[in-house]
Amino acid sequence: MTAERVAEALSADDEVRHSGYAPELKRTLGPYQTFAISFAFISVAVGIFATYGTVLQTAGPVGIWLWVLAACGQTLVALVVAQFAARIALSGSSYQWASRLANPKIGWLFGWLTFWFLAIGVVAMDNALTSQALMPLLGMTPDEDTARLMTVGVLLIQTVLVIMSTRLLGVISSGAVALELAVLVVLVIGLGTAAATGNGTVGNLVSRGITADAPGYFAIGGGLMAGMIMGVTTLVGFDSAANLAEEAKDPFRTVPFAVVASVVVSAVLGLVFVVILTIAITDMSQVSNSASPVATIIDDQLGPVMQRMLLSGIAFAMFSAGLVMLASCSRLAFAMARDARFPAHGVIRRVNPHTRTPVAATVLVLLIGLVLMIALPGAALLQLIIGSTILPALIYGSITVLYLAVRKRLGRKPGAFSLGRFELPVAVAALVWVSFALLTLVSPHAALVPDLIVAGLVLAGGLYFIKLLVFDRDVLDTEPGDPDDF
Repeated sequence: MTAERVAEALSADDEVRHSGYAPELKRTLGPYQTFAISFAFISVAVGIFATYGTVLQTAGPVGIWLWVLAACGQTLVALVVAQFAARIALSGSSYQWASRLANPKIGWLFGWLTFWFLAIGVVAMDNALTSQALMPLLGMTPDEDTARLMTVGVLLIQTVLVIMSTRLLGVISSGAVALELAVLVVLVIGLGTAAATGNGTVGNLVSRGITADAPGYFAIGGGLMAGMIMGVTTLVGFDSAANLAEEAKDPFRTVPFAVVASVVVSAVLGLVFVVILTIAITDMSQVSNSASPVATIIDDQLGPVMQRMLLSGIAFAMFSAGLVMLASCSRLAFAMARDARFPAHGVIRRVNPHTRTPVAATVLVLLIGLVLMIALPGAALLQLIIGSTILPALIYGSITVLYLAVRKRLGRKPGAFSLGRFELPVAVAALVWVSFALLTLVSPHAALVPDLIVAGLVLAGGLYFIKLLVFDRDVLDTEPGDPDDF
């Protein structure tokens, strides 16, 4: 390690000490690995694989152009998030930002919502991995009980890997990024070549497909608006690098870069991918009604052998995305627990002295996954997963409002990321976008149950919050470290 890197590590660790904490976590994530954490969470190929069919069934093929709107909006949000990441490099990201710049009570709500988004996200990703990728690859007959058992097995493996080493997490994420990029390049070239030789239709890009005669298509909550789901639910999680800021080298530079770059790269690659996919559709009705339209298109154009090879790559990307979600969730629980603001905080805050990872916090995420897999029937689990897609928009909207409220008293780190005079227009535009994104998620009639689930999570957290107010009020009135440091 060079003298410059030693100085950077010491400076970052000094910031942790000034914040009232001992630097217990090991800094092993370099710039590329930090970027890989956020990119692997977004996992653009996985997101499109999971939601492309919804776009075809609600907005039709022309709905893919909503990806551009979502990409621009989420980039604005990422720029706001990067402004915070460049100033406060602590595990817990938005929880820490709100606690230190507003007050601990607001920070607690940020943390609670983010924890459940991540905890449910791990289960959703791993369940999709087993049912949509592993079981088809292994030639297994679709079966919900088998998929749940396999999901538990995947969760166990991920838990062990996250506990073992943050460096290992970085290596796996970096490998997944390289593989996902390779998969996208192969798909774009292969499908593009097939389409260019006469097996594609450019007119698909402006077609409404099977939604041509759908009533209320342009209404609020109608088909066109519902097509926003692909971009709004895929381009999330870019702030996951900020959750591991205490394990990143030179976090004031690498984390903001990872946050913004992961969204921009994912947005560009995703747009190229969905355009080529859409042109390559030969039978609109068959593909639109397929349980896995992306796999159907690949099979039609490139054959079953290529389909299986590419599905294997997507399966690994799914595994990596779940791994990053689990790690991010455990770091958030750890961050709240060391401030005594999380249930069983005395246990959850512990860091293993050998691996220098929060073992109990990681196991907690595993236990939540086990409970969800065992206790919830299929329909209830699906509604819970759908409900969790609303949480990122709520969180990002809250972060943007927080930034607008505190931006004038934020300090500056020399050489760190800054929007300069553009910070206010960017933040205002981001707030307008998030408000619209929330409307698209909550307005459909089918969103009523997921909306109630989100409200239930908030109310459940409110009971614990009241317990803190009554019996441990001090932890919500004071913040560790020097509040004027930021």
